[in-house]
Amino acid sequence: MKNNKIPVYFVPGMAANPSIFKNIKLSEDEFEVHFLEWFVPEKGETIANYALRMTQKITHDNIVLIGVSFGGILVQEMARHIKVKKLFVISSVKTMHELPRRMKIAKTTKIYKIIPTSLAKQIDVFRKYAPTKFIAKRLDLYKEFLSVSDKYYLDWSIAQIVNWNQTEILPNTIHIHGEKDGVFPMQYISDCIPIKGGTHIMIINKYKWFNENLPRLIRE
Repeated sequence: MKNNKIPVYFVPGMAANPSIFKNIKLSEDEFEVHFLEWFVPEKGETIANYALRMTQKITHDNIVLIGVSFGGILVQEMARHIKVKKLFVISSVKTMHELPRRMKIAKTTKIYKIIPTSLAKQIDVFRKYAPTKFIAKRLDLYKEFLSVSDKYYLDWSIAQIVNWNQTEILPNTIHIHGEKDGVFPMQYISDCIPIKGGTHIMIINKYKWFNENLPRLIRE
């Protein structure tokens, strides 16, 4: 029997695991959902080659690719290697021109190279001494959804974002962005579907919007 389901592949944000999509529900009668996970890049690997290696985990043709944050950048790089029916960029950017000013400054000054990414392994310690309940809850959130704490991977990822050089929007790209995104501020973003009150983690706390609208956007 021919499988007429639409294959949909999700890529989480930097260092995150697929559990960030745990509340996203697509009909099993219409969609075949798959989740891709980050792996540590090779020394000196380009994002283009990393994306090519990630596409080797895909087992369908003419797929729908959905990426969040850095995952949104990666799916665009992946789309250069395989045929994609539709490309969803969530809480991310479509070109280097949408990167916020502070990231452009970081690129010029190279200051991103001194970010203490090794502290990612110390979440439990920070949680123990969290000064406020808000910070404690945010650290709990990081611990639940972040699975890759390898320093080289984190340093590499930050460098890829800051130095990303895509200048043209890829065909069939749908950009969904929160109006209160603090990582990629809306003021730098164009041609997107704005989500009122949406922050950089809206894939987690605005899941109802995605469950109501993603199926339609995929079909259209």
